[in-house]
Amino acid sequence: MQYYENGYHPGDPELQPANPALEDSETIPEQVDVLVVGTGPAGAVLSAQLSEFQEISTLIVERNAEPLKLGHADGVACRTVEMFNAFGLADRLIREAYAVNETVFWRPDENERENISRSGRVKDVAEGLSEYPHLIVNQARLQEFLFEKMGKNPSRLAPHYGVELLSVEDTEEVDYPLRAQLRRGGERGEEFTVQAKYIVGADGARSNVRRSMGIKLEGDAKNHAWGVMDILATTTFPDIRFKAAIQSADGGNILLIPREGGHMVRLYVDLGKLDPTDREARSRFTSDQLIDTARRIMHPYTLDVKEIAWWSVYEVGQRLASRFDNLTADSAEDTEPRIFIAGDACHTHSAKAGQGMNVSMQDAFNLGWKLAAVLRGQSPQSLLRTYSQERQVIAQELIDFDTKWSKTMSTAPKDPNNPEAGGMDPEEVQAQFVQGGRFTAGFGTQYTKSLLTGGTTHQHLAAGFPVGERFYSSPVTRIADAHQVGLGHTAKADGRWRLYAFADQNASGASPKFDALMEFLAQHAQSPLNAFSAAGTESAFDLKGIFQGSHTDTTVAQLPAVLLPKVGSLQLTDYEKAYCSELVDGQEIFEARSISRENGALVVVRPDQYVAQVLPLTATAELTEFFSAFMNPALVKI
Repeated sequence: MQYYENGYHPGDPELQPANPALEDSETIPEQVDVLVVGTGPAGAVLSAQLSEFQEISTLIVERNAEPLKLGHADGVACRTVEMFNAFGLADRLIREAYAVNETVFWRPDENERENISRSGRVKDVAEGLSEYPHLIVNQARLQEFLFEKMGKNPSRLAPHYGVELLSVEDTEEVDYPLRAQLRRGGERGEEFTVQAKYIVGADGARSNVRRSMGIKLEGDAKNHAWGVMDILATTTFPDIRFKAAIQSADGGNILLIPREGGHMVRLYVDLGKLDPTDREARSRFTSDQLIDTARRIMHPYTLDVKEIAWWSVYEVGQRLASRFDNLTADSAEDTEPRIFIAGDACHTHSAKAGQGMNVSMQDAFNLGWKLAAVLRGQSPQSLLRTYSQERQVIAQELIDFDTKWSKTMSTAPKDPNNPEAGGMDPEEVQAQFVQGGRFTAGFGTQYTKSLLTGGTTHQHLAAGFPVGERFYSSPVTRIADAHQVGLGHTAKADGRWRLYAFADQNASGASPKFDALMEFLAQHAQSPLNAFSAAGTESAFDLKGIFQGSHTDTTVAQLPAVLLPKVGSLQLTDYEKAYCSELVDGQEIFEARSISRENGALVVVRPDQYVAQVLPLTATAELTEFFSAFMNPALVKI
């Protein structure tokens, strides 16, 4: 962690000095850059991202009168933990959460089908997918982490609860074209308006923001009910602290998820088919019915529920919005989007795949840096078109995966005495879980070639960093102080592009291509570091150099000046830009990520941690051309 660049300040280094121009945080402003509607996972991540920039004014409103406290989502995918690291929250999350190490599978006993017996176990996250585990933690706690982070940033951003968005109107005014009609204090409360440049609806499946754009969630209900309950209980079931998929002969199925704290457990309980003509069927289930059904499924093991922390019943279904912004097929080519939806406002599905909260947060992480780039003058408004283009494809992939997995979890096991009845072998359930492991860990996303993602012509130079996939961290050693760190862990949620330059090495041990690239980046007017930025803002880029060999082979005195930049008001030296590849915990990054030792490579990574380009160290013109497509020229050339 770096601080003191603007002078010594005692106390918590994460508590940044408040913006002197900060208005009373209790007062709702009349005009803002971004209005975020909803404080769920998507709204919390988006707001946390925007709060990193004190020059961006953001307002967050939440219809509910107080923060979420119970229930809802709990699964935190490995990819999401990687994202939380960029906010400085991964260690805290890991400390409090339950880490899912293995998943076990239970089936009807071969000799006594009224009982269940264990049929298999697998690692929950396959080896080599991530350095982080799959975690379980209350959604409310996860959001609290993000809100606390926001409160320490210069903007001191905080949600306004008990404020509901009623409608949105595009006035087409120049500065603040969107007019939001809001109400505070319930149905008979005070109505007022707020003008905004952009509005983001993270307000759930019944999103008023989405409705204001005339967009519906399209899809079908499956007329199948599942109950979910967080319980404190005693049981003779031996795998109560393992994630477990349980199939009973005729009582239904359970997905069991241990919760944080060592005692609580979540049960997703199969409640069977619903009558599609009975609209009230789901509301008539009781918590006692959920418990009784769970006991039948888990027979012969006992389940004594001491306390129910939260429970609900939901109907399985998958729905998707046709677009994630306010542009339509009739919109002019030069029209740019100003209203967006994220999370459940644009895609809904079952909870058993554990992806709803995670994909929602990735929606927001994708959109947040783009809004910041436009509002800070680094990119034209056309950049915002890429949000819907990229995330709608991902949402459809989620819908497809969830449809398949929900069907698997709702299917009865095959009965060897009655094969005509159909069903699914427990081995097939386990096989489908393993097959979908990359997706459930959060690594199914791969952005295809586009404005923000290049081709694969030079992929061979760094095969372990696939273009379009998330940047997979690997250990390195910092040259200045021999500190060992994951290279990807050095990235922050600060909206900057990462340039990871892996040095070449010839027979004499020199790195001529790397040296030439460093000179270009530092001195040339067409260098992205010099050519693209808005006046008065920090650099849009974070350059890192990774040398081959030991940290003792290269001293700080030998580093190029561009890897020792001056930062802050005191113009102090940043010593955290140069690393080496020596063996760390059995890993050496050039070997682990298949990087060419002879030629090196330049890996360009987006602010949301996805690989945009793999280029030769000599491809300076191609590098500049890539950024010129979506970044504004600097107002002051170097």
